[in-house]
Amino acid sequence: MPRVLCCIPDHDFDPTEAATPWHHLTAAGVQVAFATENGAVGACDPRMLTGPLLGMLGAKPDAIAHYQRMAQSEAFQKPLRWRDVQAAQWDALLLPGGHAPGMKPYLESEALRDVIRDFLHQDKAVAAICHGVLALARTIDPVTGVSVLRDRRVTALTRTLEKAGYYTTSWKLGSYFRTYPAWVQDEVEHNLANPQQFDAGAAPWQPFVVRDGRLLTARWPKDAELFAQEFLRLLAEHPD
Repeated sequence: MPRVLCCIPDHDFDPTEAATPWHHLTAAGVQVAFATENGAVGACDPRMLTGPLLGMLGAKPDAIAHYQRMAQSEAFQKPLRWRDVQAAQWDALLLPGGHAPGMKPYLESEALRDVIRDFLHQDKAVAAICHGVLALARTIDPVTGVSVLRDRRVTALTRTLEKAGYYTTSWKLGSYFRTYPAWVQDEVEHNLANPQQFDAGAAPWQPFVVRDGRLLTARWPKDAELFAQEFLRLLAEHPD
């Protein structure tokens, strides 16, 4: 069975974007391990479990149930350290997203970028959703001197979605839904050879993913179910 490594920050990752793929992968018999910055047990963004705005905009009940089971699993409770990861030991890399401040060490980590480069250079499957795509966009290939996404077709958290979250909640939550001054889509597009390589999808509420070879990307929690299913299809193409 395939072995998937899920890299997460120590805290503030999105529970739906991590636990929904975990649920589908493990149900299919895929082995999923976890890695955090220094091997501490991770924790999701707690606001997403209760609804960050008057009980709304949070994870759905099924995603919360998946997260609670994932958090109790032995693999989750015994994560690796990013700097100890060897891509050769795994078949695929999973990069969930999230928008709260605890995501910044993940999105700015050179250790995590080393992991990403290792997986891509070995032609391993890589699946990223939401801000997880930003971690990819910021990873520079030392051979070419440009982003590893430079010539790829991708999606990620769109300007429309990020602006909606921010402007709807800023009166109460400030910049909670805006991780950086630049919108995620803008930064990702800046790292592509052509902005048209970014596909925002037909409609925000219609599940959507983009696959380019062995790279799979998605936009936000609403895509997580389809993202998980497509990830399983991708893994099935290269059984161990």
